[in-house]
Amino acid sequence: MTPATPLPLHPVPPRAALPVQPVASRAAQPRCAGPADVGAELAVLYRGPLASCNYDCPYCPFAKRVDPPELLRADRAALERFTGWVAATTDRRLSVLFTPWGEGLTRSWYRDAMVSLSHLPHVDRVVIQTNLAARVDWLADADRATAALWTTYHPGQVARDRFLARCARLSALGVRYSVGVVGLPAHLAEARALRTALPEAVYLWVNAADGHHYSAEEEAAWTALDPLFGWSVRAHPSLDRPCHAGETAISVAGDGTVRRCHFRPAPIGNLYDGSWRAALKPRACDAALCDCHIGYVHLKPLGLRDVFAGGVLERIPAAWPVGTAPGPAR
Repeated sequence: MTPATPLPLHPVPPRAALPVQPVASRAAQPRCAGPADVGAELAVLYRGPLASCNYDCPYCPFAKRVDPPELLRADRAALERFTGWVAATTDRRLSVLFTPWGEGLTRSWYRDAMVSLSHLPHVDRVVIQTNLAARVDWLADADRATAALWTTYHPGQVARDRFLARCARLSALGVRYSVGVVGLPAHLAEARALRTALPEAVYLWVNAADGHHYSAEEEAAWTALDPLFGWSVRAHPSLDRPCHAGETAISVAGDGTVRRCHFRPAPIGNLYDGSWRAALKPRACDAALCDCHIGYVHLKPLGLRDVFAGGVLERIPAAWPVGTAPGPAR
């Protein structure tokens, strides 16, 4: 989220100031066996040239975009090259999050990549952000201890019952997944109905809407659905603050260009010439603010890697569903 008008900032608590919460080991969580903390090795956020989407959400610049055939071919080739790199890079434990601009799971090559990567012994997690429009039965072929989904419900684009049926199928398959909504006022009633219908074990997250200023009453209403909403509703001061991005998490473009994260444009290396290895080092952020979850989750002072331990990439808090995941300090 990039607000159009500045939102009031809350002080960022040091890691030591966060409430101590019990963090379940991955082995103790459903369908999880083995290490999955991205901090242990390298988290790779991959975004290829794909930009087409079957939805026309008014808050998304990629709504109903149609990619020409040559771009789809380029996207497929880029993804196949990337999955080949993952398969060959066996000296690291890797976790992968696909963050396409458009909808990836309507394309067979993203489904194939999820399945194949999930079976690699050095891959701890493979996740994709999706609107869940496509059928999910293909996940029966994946290793469900490794594959997971970050799903988003878009009211007005799909019937709630249809979306919930997809979620029920994921649960039946034993797939880890989170569900999210954009916190627009018009979405609140649907979000409440969704929370009521979802299993308690499924985490429902809320993204603050771009440019929307939340009153105290609105923030309280959304926090009642997502106790971690406070992390999203305000941008986080990040300038000169230490961040895992560029050290144990990187962003990769379709041509292999490596950046510290999706939101910092300066390249630090390339995946395919090996220069990414020497580029990995502790770094301070050079942006004034960080206001998107896939960015600020890696800011070290926030301690959110602890809050989401074992589920950083699929956005599932470690303490969920017991209701003890710590929200931001006020």
